[in-house]
Amino acid sequence: MAERGRFIRNVVIKGLILFAAANALLAAVDLLPLFGRISVYNRIVPGRVRLPYGDDPAADYSLSLYNLEAMFASHEIDAPRAEGEFRVVLIGDSATWGFLLEPEETLAAQINRRGAAGIRIYNLGYPTMTLTKDLLMLDRALRRQVDLIVWLVTLESMPQARQLESPILQNNAGEVRRLIAAYGLASDPEDPRLVDPAWWDRTLVGGRRDLADLVRLQMYGFLWAATGVDQSIPADFDRPLRDLEADESFHGLLPPELREADLAFDVLAAGRAMAGSIPLLIVNEPIYVSDGLNSGIRYNFFYPRWAYDRYRAMLAEWCRQNGAAFYDWWDLVPPQEFSNSAIHRTPEGEAMLAGRLEAELIREIYGR
Repeated sequence: MAERGRFIRNVVIKGLILFAAANALLAAVDLLPLFGRISVYNRIVPGRVRLPYGDDPAADYSLSLYNLEAMFASHEIDAPRAEGEFRVVLIGDSATWGFLLEPEETLAAQINRRGAAGIRIYNLGYPTMTLTKDLLMLDRALRRQVDLIVWLVTLESMPQARQLESPILQNNAGEVRRLIAAYGLASDPEDPRLVDPAWWDRTLVGGRRDLADLVRLQMYGFLWAATGVDQSIPADFDRPLRDLEADESFHGLLPPELREADLAFDVLAAGRAMAGSIPLLIVNEPIYVSDGLNSGIRYNFFYPRWAYDRYRAMLAEWCRQNGAAFYDWWDLVPPQEFSNSAIHRTPEGEAMLAGRLEAELIREIYGR
């Protein structure tokens, strides 16, 4: 009995030592990005057609996580490039991602379905409105043989004060600081919204939530592959506000106060520098234009008319001065083709934008 007791004691001690060593290694090296590369997507199941995002994982068959390696490893852009493929990536906010749209109804999917010769569109939009989040996604996209970039922007993504207002940025503080340093961005690298994990949070115990999310993303891959569902869409939802407050303010600014320095043109410039010789098209995405109460003061919930008009003029001038290809399609989609907000489009609204963008892509790529 004494010998058996010593055996059990030694097993327990060795187990504790191994557990402590594994914790120390994970905390010292930060292996989570490496773990994120281990994926069933594009191997056992197809890659997702948009980046994983979900508020209700059990219904969405997807979830929001902060591991960029895992997010991109789960996307179809991580699959080997097809022969003769011309890769176009779409960067933008939840409208580009396709909030309240089935995967086959999104902007990227509708252009792909039209079948322009050789052109393959990849949806790398991601919910939350900040150009710095878009820049983070572009940085990852450019590691995957991209031929052309379409960056869909809107005013709400551009205020300097909003640039770090996204959980995916705040929980990738190292990546954000690298971009700030590399491109001289105006954002503060010591902004308190950036999250620096403590030593304990990087251990197996402290990081168990992140590890569990990685496992859950793989498990939801089988449900996504079987059903095509990556977002639970409610049967009913509120429409964009038609009657608006008589409020001329925009993020605390009043007319005619909006200056170029208030907006993140530095991030647009960083995107152009990051793209290098790869063509970059900047699209001012369509917005809902109300004709209801106080519509002479505001276009919609987001935008007073004076601020949005000033933004459009500044963006057009910035693109002209910097030689950037610019398409101002702010009023392309009629009000009835917006779903639940001033930027989210219905499938029919998405088709209107898809037709216009496809024509410009063909002209840009094939010169016709």
